[in-house]
Amino acid sequence: VQLVESGGGWVQAGESLRLSCVVSGLRFDEYVTGWFRQAPGKEREGVAAMNSDDGATVYADSVKGRFTISRDNAKNTVYLQMNGLKPEDTAVYYCAATLRGSWPLAASAIRGATYPYDYWGQGTQVTVSS
Repeated sequence: VQLVESGGGWVQAGESLRLSCVVSGLRFDEYVTGWFRQAPGKEREGVAAMNSDDGATVYADSVKGRFTISRDNAKNTVYLQMNGLKPEDTAVYYCAATLRGSWPLAASAIRGATYPYDYWGQGTQVTVSS
Protein backbone atom coordinates (compact mmCIF):
# COMPACT_ATOMS: atom_id res chain seq x y z
CA VAL A 1 0.00 0.00 0.00
CA GLN A 2 1.27 3.44 -0.90
CA LEU A 3 -0.07 6.91 -0.29
CA VAL A 4 1.88 9.62 -2.09
CA GLU A 5 1.17 13.27 -1.38
CA SER A 6 2.06 16.19 -3.60
CA GLY A 7 1.20 19.84 -4.04
CA GLY A 8 2.82 21.35 -0.99
CA GLY A 9 4.93 24.47 -1.18
CA TRP A 10 5.53 27.98 0.01
CA VAL A 11 2.82 30.61 -0.29
CA GLN A 12 1.90 33.94 1.21
CA ALA A 13 -1.00 34.41 3.57
CA GLY A 14 -4.33 34.51 1.76
CA GLU A 15 -3.19 32.36 -1.13
CA SER A 16 -4.30 28.85 -2.04
CA LEU A 17 -2.82 25.41 -2.54
CA ARG A 18 -4.27 22.08 -3.57
CA LEU A 19 -2.78 18.93 -2.14
CA SER A 20 -3.18 15.58 -3.86
CA CYS A 21 -2.72 12.07 -2.54
CA VAL A 22 -2.57 9.11 -4.90
CA VAL A 23 -3.42 5.81 -3.22
CA SER A 24 -2.36 2.40 -4.53
CA GLY A 25 -2.40 -1.16 -3.29
CA LEU A 26 -5.90 -1.19 -1.80
CA ARG A 27 -9.54 -0.92 -2.87
CA PHE A 28 -9.77 2.85 -2.77
CA ASP A 29 -13.56 2.88 -2.65
CA GLU A 30 -13.51 0.79 0.53
CA TYR A 31 -11.48 3.32 2.50
CA VAL A 32 -12.13 6.54 4.32
CA THR A 33 -9.45 9.08 3.44
CA GLY A 34 -8.26 11.89 5.61
CA TRP A 35 -5.74 14.68 5.92
CA PHE A 36 -3.71 15.39 9.02
CA ARG A 37 -0.98 17.91 9.73
CA GLN A 38 1.88 18.38 12.14
CA ALA A 39 3.56 21.69 12.84
CA PRO A 40 7.05 21.90 14.38
CA GLY A 41 6.91 21.24 18.09
CA LYS A 42 3.22 20.32 18.01
CA GLU A 43 1.25 17.11 17.98
CA ARG A 44 -0.31 15.83 14.81
CA GLU A 45 -3.87 17.04 14.32
CA GLY A 46 -6.74 16.11 12.08
CA VAL A 47 -7.69 18.43 9.24
CA ALA A 48 -10.42 16.76 7.19
CA ALA A 49 -11.80 13.36 6.25
CA MET A 50 -14.22 11.98 3.70
CA ASN A 51 -16.26 8.80 3.76
CA SER A 52 -16.16 6.67 0.64
CA ASP A 53 -19.76 5.44 0.98
CA ASP A 54 -21.77 8.63 0.98
CA GLY A 55 -19.22 11.41 0.56
CA ALA A 56 -19.79 12.64 4.10
CA THR A 57 -17.08 15.01 5.28
CA VAL A 58 -15.77 16.33 8.56
CA TYR A 59 -13.42 19.25 9.19
CA ALA A 60 -11.40 20.61 12.05
CA ASP A 61 -12.84 23.88 13.30
CA SER A 62 -9.62 25.67 12.41
CA VAL A 63 -10.03 24.98 8.69
CA LYS A 64 -13.81 24.85 8.27
CA GLY A 65 -14.93 27.18 5.51
CA ARG A 66 -11.42 27.48 4.06
CA PHE A 67 -10.42 23.89 3.22
CA THR A 68 -12.32 21.36 1.11
CA ILE A 69 -11.63 17.65 0.89
CA SER A 70 -12.67 15.71 -2.20
CA ARG A 71 -11.84 12.44 -3.89
CA ASP A 72 -11.83 10.95 -7.35
CA ASN A 73 -12.40 7.21 -7.08
CA ALA A 74 -11.53 6.70 -10.75
CA LYS A 75 -8.08 8.15 -10.10
CA ASN A 76 -7.61 6.71 -6.59
CA THR A 77 -6.86 10.23 -5.49
CA VAL A 78 -7.94 12.41 -2.58
CA TYR A 79 -7.51 16.18 -2.64
CA LEU A 80 -7.35 18.98 -0.12
CA GLN A 81 -8.14 22.41 -1.53
CA MET A 82 -6.78 25.01 0.86
CA ASN A 83 -7.95 28.59 0.44
CA GLY A 84 -7.27 31.63 2.55
CA LEU A 85 -4.11 30.10 3.96
CA LYS A 86 -2.77 31.50 7.21
CA PRO A 87 0.70 31.28 8.78
CA GLU A 88 -0.74 28.94 11.41
CA ASP A 89 -1.53 26.45 8.62
CA THR A 90 2.20 25.88 8.19
CA ALA A 91 2.85 22.18 8.76
CA VAL A 92 3.67 18.87 7.15
CA TYR A 93 0.42 17.52 5.73
CA TYR A 94 -0.22 13.80 5.69
CA CYS A 95 -2.76 11.76 3.80
CA ALA A 96 -4.20 8.70 5.56
CA ALA A 97 -6.68 5.91 4.88
CA THR A 98 -8.77 3.59 7.00
CA LEU A 99 -11.55 1.12 6.28
CA ARG A 100 -14.93 2.73 5.57
CA GLY A 101 -16.72 0.71 8.25
CA SER A 102 -14.91 2.82 10.83
CA TRP A 103 -16.28 6.17 9.61
CA PRO A 104 -17.62 7.42 12.97
CA LEU A 105 -14.28 6.73 14.64
CA ALA A 106 -12.29 7.98 11.65
CA ALA A 107 -14.29 11.19 11.67
CA SER A 108 -13.79 11.61 15.40
CA ALA A 109 -10.03 11.59 14.85
CA ILE A 110 -10.39 14.81 12.88
CA ARG A 111 -12.06 16.38 15.88
CA GLY A 112 -9.31 15.36 18.28
CA ALA A 113 -10.11 11.81 19.32
CA THR A 114 -7.48 9.11 19.13
CA TYR A 115 -8.04 6.69 16.30
CA PRO A 116 -5.30 4.88 14.35
CA TYR A 117 -5.73 5.21 10.62
CA ASP A 118 -4.37 2.15 8.85
CA TYR A 119 -2.12 3.68 6.19
CA TRP A 120 -0.17 6.94 5.93
CA GLY A 121 1.73 8.89 3.32
CA GLN A 122 5.15 10.43 3.80
CA GLY A 123 3.87 13.99 4.05
CA THR A 124 4.21 17.20 2.07
CA GLN A 125 5.38 20.51 3.51
CA VAL A 126 3.14 23.55 3.42
CA THR A 127 4.67 26.87 4.48
CA VAL A 128 2.60 30.04 4.70
CA SER A 129 4.38 33.35 5.24
CA SER A 130 2.74 36.46 6.64
